Amino acid sequence: MTSSFSAEWLRGDARALSFLPDRYRHPAARAEAVAAAASRTVSPALLDVLVARNARLAPSPARERNLELLSRPGTVAVVTGQQMGLFLGPLFTLYKAAAAIVAARALSRETGRPCVPVFWLQTEDHDLPEIDHCFIPRATGGPLRVALDLPGAATSRAPIAHRRLGPSVTAALTTLRNELGDEPHAQEHLSLLERAYRPEATLAEAFTEVLSTVFAEEGLIFLDPRDARLAPLAAPVHRRAIQEAAVISDTMSARVRALSDAGFSEQVHIRPGSPLGFFSPDAIDGPRYRLDPAGPGRWNLAGHPENGTVTTDALLGWLEREPLRFTTSALLRPLLQDTWLPTAAYVGGPGEVAYFAQLAPLYAHAGLPMPLVVPRARFRVLDDRARRWLGKLGLRPDEVNTPRDELLTRLAARDASQPLETPEALEARLFGAFASELDRLGDSLLALDPALQDALQRTRGTVRVAVSRLAGRYGRALTRRDGVTAERVDRLRTWLTPEDAPQERVLGLPYFACRIGTRAFTRQVLDACVPFSGALQDLTP
Repeated sequence: MTSSFSAEWLRGDARALSFLPDRYRHPAARAEAVAAAASRTVSPALLDVLVARNARLAPSPARERNLELLSRPGTVAVVTGQQMGLFLGPLFTLYKAAAAIVAARALSRETGRPCVPVFWLQTEDHDLPEIDHCFIPRATGGPLRVALDLPGAATSRAPIAHRRLGPSVTAALTTLRNELGDEPHAQEHLSLLERAYRPEATLAEAFTEVLSTVFAEEGLIFLDPRDARLAPLAAPVHRRAIQEAAVISDTMSARVRALSDAGFSEQVHIRPGSPLGFFSPDAIDGPRYRLDPAGPGRWNLAGHPENGTVTTDALLGWLEREPLRFTTSALLRPLLQDTWLPTAAYVGGPGEVAYFAQLAPLYAHAGLPMPLVVPRARFRVLDDRARRWLGKLGLRPDEVNTPRDELLTRLAARDASQPLETPEALEARLFGAFASELDRLGDSLLALDPALQDALQRTRGTVRVAVSRLAGRYGRALTRRDGVTAERVDRLRTWLTPEDAPQERVLGLPYFACRIGTRAFTRQVLDACVPFSGALQDLTP
């Protein structure tokens, strides 16, 4: 049975720390990481693109100042990134950006070196079903899924940088207005979304416009690797990934085996002999495919509808002529990021922490030091509605994580005028008494006739099933006993554990921004961020 790497790592488990030391916890290690990053500089070509790209975003003197700092030798970066979720996607997108900003401030204070926050726009990804929607909580029923209707989304392989929102975004915005229009700050936030999410805009453009506005005061810098002017700068990384694929694959496969032996599963699968990137054979905005070895100097395009192949010479030729046809995987992206930027720290979620555990051999092969890996901020928002329902139910926030039926049963038993036992206790009491009596009689019955053994076993099994069914019906009766309590529990679960998952992984920003205010909510998140922590915190706006 495998363990969650990120959970064990956060707990300080020695097995996990052997693969990814928790250097982020220690001031001396943080200073070393900053010093190592400070020895690298941003190329003038990259800086020119960053300045031009960021000039198109929401006005921000702080961002201009950070870009100017990034041009100076000795400045370091704290980087984070995310896919382009609709309306910013789940709340953890906001939390990651805030954590990067706070970590950059902390490293600057600790070391005296300028440190700027950078958001890497993961525009090379192609998984539209992961990002084409947003969830908002409702007072009744489960969370509402607001989604785009993008033709071919389920099968698309093209980088999302080239995908426009299309007409269905208008309906999605209308749904948000219908659901959230009466909230105190709805006009401010929904107007921001409507300005950014236009049918002709791309997913990435809209996402960046909103997030850059949200963090304009903090000067968050944005980097889009799909900018055509950056493609030649990425070419050396892709060339090495192709030419040295076998060696890289072997060393990284050994790492995966070591993780498996330690009880952890691989976060990103290593394909034997394959480069850690994708190639788009038709056009820069066309489908992208992984490359699998097909013999000396030749590669299969994995998943290609016509089982296409390409030679190494052809790949290297395309890399010279049109490098934007090449995109990174989750494992190659960090290497490109840290080749371009003087990265002191990367702020990541649980999945990213787990794949950084696989990356040490790749960084060693490239001769690059790994940055600090810092867990992102984690929050649970307890707004006035959630706090009111918790109070009426007499529950603590953590208790809402209990499975619904079990929680309702506990509440019914707790609130009964006479003490009621739980279904588990009832089943144990009834069957325990029967089993004890059956055991007592068993020896005498078998002495009378050994052939009664089968009858005794069948009777035991039949009674166990019957008692279990009775206990189940009793539990369901307890659950139905108080409809008001059940309604309140369902509301709370929609807010705090939607889809049986942590709030931050499902619910999006629009509800909270419309109710609390975009800037007010962002400010609370920033103020509550504890640098280099990773502990779950409650926000009570």
